[in-house]
Amino acid sequence: MNTADTLITPPRRRWPRLTPARLALLMIGLPMLLAALYFSLMAQDRYVSTSVITVRRARGESIDASGLALLLGGGGASQEDVRLLRDYMHSENLLHRLDERFHLRAHYSAPKHDLLYRLATDVKREDLAEYWHDRTTVRLDEVSGLLTVQVQAFDPAMAQQLNAALLVESETFVNAISQRIAAEQMRFAQDELQHAEGELDTARAALLDFQTQHGMLDPLADAQATGALAAELRAQLARVESELSTKQTYLNADAAELVTLRAQAAALKLQIERESRLATGTRDDKQALNRLAAEFHMIKARATRAEALQRSALSAVEAMRIETSRKVRNLVVVEPPTRPERAEYPHALASLLTLLLSCLVLYGIVRLTLATVREHRD
Repeated sequence: MNTADTLITPPRRRWPRLTPARLALLMIGLPMLLAALYFSLMAQDRYVSTSVITVRRARGESIDASGLALLLGGGGASQEDVRLLRDYMHSENLLHRLDERFHLRAHYSAPKHDLLYRLATDVKREDLAEYWHDRTTVRLDEVSGLLTVQVQAFDPAMAQQLNAALLVESETFVNAISQRIAAEQMRFAQDELQHAEGELDTARAALLDFQTQHGMLDPLADAQATGALAAELRAQLARVESELSTKQTYLNADAAELVTLRAQAAALKLQIERESRLATGTRDDKQALNRLAAEFHMIKARATRAEALQRSALSAVEAMRIETSRKVRNLVVVEPPTRPERAEYPHALASLLTLLLSCLVLYGIVRLTLATVREHRD
């Protein structure tokens, strides 16, 4: 029975013991060998072209930007414009224009042996955008507002051409934004001018209607003239009454001279009373002169204000007309795209050292774990 069982039961398979040397070969030697083979036989050189740009807004210091024009003006650097340009450089719209011009799919899929960094030939649109985003770096310096643009390619001339094309497309984008903003500002300024001209026409019509209705060119001037006349009449009345009072001391009451003075005083009083009624009361169903002057002053003030707004809106339109004839925003190239002579990637030595350190750390952890397990078994 035991013999039969021994004949039927297959012998147990014994695995080779995992010695420290074998473990080191597996966890250190094999990864380092594969990495060395990749960097020596498969890795393709990648070149980086660098440029530095920024966006500046033009200042219209020579333009009289008063009133509405101050609301439409600008100046100096704009962080918003630079951030917008940075996002545009990573947009799919720009990517596909560059792909049509430079055949990016063909270039980045050319190195057949570099399995890690080459682009697949049948890549989807979204995958191409992700690949391009990884090969294009756009860094923004928040303090100076400078954009540093770096483009990777497998050929130095291609890297420089792609970087230069990015700058050309960026300048077109900035100009389009400037023209669109200037057109919107011009339309707004023209609408404000049209509104101000309508207000001015309404105010002038109200002023003419008032003058025609009351038959007065300027009630305020009439009121001032009436006041001056009344003051002069009172002065004359004072002189006549003074002379009458003096002559009554030595002339008879029915003397001709006294009768004349009394008549003059009565006429002056009647004239003063009539002028006073004209200025402050009603006469022949006409409104009091002081009230007409106050109403005329309000109407004239509205007309003056409408005229000032119309001049301000006209100045704004002229300012916008000048702004639309020039660039409101300018792409400033601080450093043009460079043509690299040395490959920036791959960093073979640094990558091998990093891999070696990682393998050593992992090897130490595994050795410590195996030693702990064996100690517990014993």
